[in-house]
Amino acid sequence: MEGLLLSIHVLAGIVFVGGSAVAASLFPRYAPIAAASPAVPVASGAPTGASSAVPSASGVPVGAATADATAGPRPEEPGDRNRAVAVAMHRITRGYGVLAVIVPVVGIVLAFVQGRIGEIWISVSMALTAAAGGLLTLWIRPLQSEALADPDDGGRLRTLGMLAGVYNLLWAAVVVLMIVRPGSDYS
Repeated sequence: MEGLLLSIHVLAGIVFVGGSAVAASLFPRYAPIAAASPAVPVASGAPTGASSAVPSASGVPVGAATADATAGPRPEEPGDRNRAVAVAMHRITRGYGVLAVIVPVVGIVLAFVQGRIGEIWISVSMALTAAAGGLLTLWIRPLQSEALADPDDGGRLRTLGMLAGVYNLLWAAVVVLMIVRPGSDYS
């Protein structure tokens, strides 16, 4: 029985937690952003005629302002953003996140079967798992939905990237606890 429970626990962790972690991490890369605003006009008082900049070997004046320099960040290359991929990553995050509930449920049953339910590493792992699940449910998924429904300038996507990193770190800490088992009666 222990072998079956441990196998289900580990496989569900790899497939469902791993899948949701990868999808949450990839989502910001493909999610749409709002259309770039028009180029920022040159500041008043700047010379409009001949430039005092020295020409470079290529013939472009060194230090001359170009339209690209005043327009802000470099626009994405074609193919950088793909709404269909972002929608798929959102679906995977949601679906695998729900299926990942198998991991703590089977883990708790396994801890009871092994007589380890009172050990500190189990308690800390359960707390970190709850934190990761809450982060996914209360922050990551809703922000992904908002990013798909109403793209912004990328600020929301930066937040999603950071939250996905925290989600991944929480699961990494759980894995380390499962391997090291500090305070274990059977170490």
